[in-house]
Amino acid sequence: MSSFLPPVLSTTEMATSLFEIRQTHAYLLKTGLFHNVFTANKLISFAAANPEPQTLSYAHSILTHIANPNSYSYNTLIRAYANSDSPQRALSVFDEMLRGPVSPDKYTFTFVLKACAVFGGFEEGRLIHCLVLKIGIGCDIFVANTLIHVYARSGYFEIARNVLERMPQRDVVSWNALLGAYTEMGFIELARSLFDEMEERDMESWNFMISGYLKVGLLEEARTVFDKMPLKDVVSWNAMITGYAHASNFEEVLVLFENMQNSRVTPDNRTLVNVLSACAHLGALGQGEWIHAYIQKNRIKIEGFIATALVDMYAKCGNIEKAIEVFRNARKKDVSTWNSLIAGLGMHGYGKDALQVFSEMLREGSEPNEVTFIAILSACSRAGLLHEGRQMFDLMHDEYGIQPTIGHYGCMVDLLGRVGLLEEAFKLIRTMPAKEAPVLWESLLGSCKKHGNLEMAEHVSRKLLELSPQDGACYVQLSNTYAALSRWADVTEVRRKMRELKVNKKPGCSMIEVDGVVHEFLASEGMILEPG
Repeated sequence: MSSFLPPVLSTTEMATSLFEIRQTHAYLLKTGLFHNVFTANKLISFAAANPEPQTLSYAHSILTHIANPNSYSYNTLIRAYANSDSPQRALSVFDEMLRGPVSPDKYTFTFVLKACAVFGGFEEGRLIHCLVLKIGIGCDIFVANTLIHVYARSGYFEIARNVLERMPQRDVVSWNALLGAYTEMGFIELARSLFDEMEERDMESWNFMISGYLKVGLLEEARTVFDKMPLKDVVSWNAMITGYAHASNFEEVLVLFENMQNSRVTPDNRTLVNVLSACAHLGALGQGEWIHAYIQKNRIKIEGFIATALVDMYAKCGNIEKAIEVFRNARKKDVSTWNSLIAGLGMHGYGKDALQVFSEMLREGSEPNEVTFIAILSACSRAGLLHEGRQMFDLMHDEYGIQPTIGHYGCMVDLLGRVGLLEEAFKLIRTMPAKEAPVLWESLLGSCKKHGNLEMAEHVSRKLLELSPQDGACYVQLSNTYAALSRWADVTEVRRKMRELKVNKKPGCSMIEVDGVVHEFLASEGMILEPG
């Protein structure tokens, strides 16, 4: 039997599908090798690395047919369920183990408690805790750490802290189990207090604090922790880069990425997507091209989010030809990749090309979502394709059951206004809730001015002012409308009211890239220079 064992085990370890495992299982049954528990356990081990429902169910069936299972047999399946989408099933296997001849060990308890933590099983965890104490392994550091995790994730912080305090031996994982729960649930003050108290910290401790501060919107506090870290990994850098991206501080995203490179920390896909997004927002084509070259040099697959980010960057930085090239060469395209190209083509005024890509998307079996229809409706609007725009709007609802949002209505109002159908656009806006209407009225106001319908422009301006009385831009719009009608007394009155109410209009802002450096300009103030 030993001469057959190595090839069988090798086949099992190299298996990539449930079908191959079934073939191996059939061979083991036929040759009698299945009665060797070591060989049978190899079949179950496949489930730990592939926790799909069918695979787990099959592995569970194998376990029930092993004549003499050992703790490894049960532990492997319990761990697999704990890491799956149905962690509660780990308790069923644990219960079977308790009813059989095999006694659980410390690894069993660690895995089953991890399952409890995943689905918030406080009561189940409490009962297992009792069993742990009864058996006498409550002081085991691995078991105790997982108990802290269970109680903390379930919101029972006092019990979790009590377990931590009673541990005869603690390590950094013990502290992190509680710290991670605090930050995940937004209790940042408790987290900070614990962090300051910790006997030792590792990189995960610091990363927990950074992510915790960012989760509650405290970007500066997160940056303070980040700057004090003795060592930073890719998780640390990604957290801060993502934080600044969410705060729309894209200049700092690029600065951080440069610092990350200087620190010799290798960026991952998440880093690259965030930095490419920053380049897109800033129009920093040179830096975006450098990142593209980095991706190619390091043989990173251009697919999924990376492909989407590259297409979006090139389109927003003005190189639509390169965006199309990246799209065509992408190994895999998801709906977001299609959306980026459609939006990019529309942004550059290629409405008919965007419609062709949309048709190609449907032919290849990729189903559009609501973002797809915003992109295609915007493309129709920019190109003045009224008939096609109406078709897309109807298709969205009738064929795909997508309810129009403010974004879709905005595209239609812009399209109708662009072709001069102001009354129809006016009636469409009137069907929208008042709180969502301001942005649509602003779009219509621009169309009224473009087509010289100043009477409607005055009506729309007043409507905007009613909805947003503290928005300085609304007063300026109304003032400009009166100026176009040569009603200078009304212009003066609007300006007087702005001073009386102390309403100010925010200055316009522009950014350009020169020699790889992004410069920002404010209206009437010139270039903003960083202090030397």
